[in-house]
Amino acid sequence: MSLITRFDDDLKKAMKASERAKISVLRMVKAAVKNRQIEKGGDLTDDEIIAVLSSMVKQRRESVEQFTKAGRMDLVHGEDQEIAIIQTYLPEQLKSDDLDRIILEAINEASARTAQDMGKVMRVLMPRVRGVADGKYVNQRVKELLEARVASAHNEA
Repeated sequence: MSLITRFDDDLKKAMKASERAKISVLRMVKAAVKNRQIEKGGDLTDDEIIAVLSSMVKQRRESVEQFTKAGRMDLVHGEDQEIAIIQTYLPEQLKSDDLDRIILEAINEASARTAQDMGKVMRVLMPRVRGVADGKYVNQRVKELLEARVASAHNEA
């Protein structure tokens, strides 16, 4: 079943069950997907829809950070609820051990030696983890693992 069909089916169910939050989120999702289709000039693949959903989750996580800093916990709760609903349509997120293994493979594949090689690693890595790992967290872990590699190489020398 395509994601578009799943959105439509779940929206109908949510409307019958009067689930306001889910109705609102699914309408936002459908609008975002439709906007992306218009930009592209054609139908989206499931991978492209997943990219739209990932972007929506990222935006909401950034909002949560801002609302938390401002002490607006009422708004944080709403954003968290939207994130949870959107994530039900995303592939299962990678566990940190699996992510670290994929990052290390990408580091080796890109022949990265220092933190300056981070761009090379990210170019190899992002197509593999898009939609199954948070980009901000991936970026942070790549940086940490590259720094650890540099530190261990420095200690061996």
